[in-house]
Amino acid sequence: MNTDKILLKALNLEPVSEEEGLFIYENVPTTELMLVAHECRQKQVPGNKVGWIIDRNVNITNVCISGCKFCNFHCKINEEAQYITTIDEYCKKTEELIAVGGRQLLLQGGMHPKLGLAFYTDLFSELKNRYPNIKLHALGPPEVAFLAKKERMTFREVLEKLVESGLESLPGAGAEILSDRVRKTISPGKCNTKDWLDVMREAHKMNLVTSATMMFGHIETKQERIEHLALLRGVQAEKPEGNHGFVTFVPWPFMDEGTDLQKEGISNKTTANDYLRLVAISRIMLNNVKNLQASWLTVGAATGQLCLHGGANDLGSIMMEENVVSAAGAQYKLDAAGIQQAIIDAGFEPQYRNQAYEPDFLPV
Repeated sequence: MNTDKILLKALNLEPVSEEEGLFIYENVPTTELMLVAHECRQKQVPGNKVGWIIDRNVNITNVCISGCKFCNFHCKINEEAQYITTIDEYCKKTEELIAVGGRQLLLQGGMHPKLGLAFYTDLFSELKNRYPNIKLHALGPPEVAFLAKKERMTFREVLEKLVESGLESLPGAGAEILSDRVRKTISPGKCNTKDWLDVMREAHKMNLVTSATMMFGHIETKQERIEHLALLRGVQAEKPEGNHGFVTFVPWPFMDEGTDLQKEGISNKTTANDYLRLVAISRIMLNNVKNLQASWLTVGAATGQLCLHGGANDLGSIMMEENVVSAAGAQYKLDAAGIQQAIIDAGFEPQYRNQAYEPDFLPV
């Protein structure tokens, strides 16, 4: 293959094929890949601003039937550690969020076998009634698919009920790797690739703000990483013109500490160079997804800063509370001042934003 021709396609924001993407991913030096990705970023998001946000990740429950081998957080319904977060606990956590200037709750948790759609619609309605200015960024395609099956409803019907009760954006949670070979092994209880993508297709038709993710560095191949990106690009290309679609893509490496995958001999061997290359190829492949977030929480601020020169234009949230990847070994911390300073030190200008990646103001 002709490397220069492929990179020129990328620079022109033309779709690079899976074969071409895999070739440059495996053969082009990291510095060159980052340079091309940064130029693509400048064409998609011109300027020197880098986004960030304050939000809080509150887990609705730790009971989950998905059986994910990378998650230490979940438990079975009969275990002593099981819980469902109470409304008083939500209020305390929300008021702490508001006190530091945050306006968004990321509500996620397990697929609890006894919690149906009414539980979530009641919860969202109650939270919006008490805190009308708080944005609910909640659940994800696996939960929507689970609820649809449980309630014998379509994905669209479930999404409509959730939106009516206060859902404002849908995270790209539970994507892991969009390969059924991988999913059957590492997350056997979650929806398959087609259902994950179909939930997002419906969300895009409704003009619901969504994101896309990838958790890599476990049993997947590089080919499957590229296929994952191509599938996301394909769904983004289908969205109605003018609708939000995937507003961002967020990749992060598998955290292995104490997980079932680690016990099976599968550990996180992802280096900073590996992450930089994955971010760069993601920007190149996702020519129709405007924003790309570097996961400082899993790779650290220094690597996140380098990603800003290699395709990323966002550092995400200070994450007031995060339980899942932290339970598997993620230990990095940044506060509001720290994340802004990290952006400045990398040579960029911090831009507070909302979940739709629109410029916002910090309300403190």
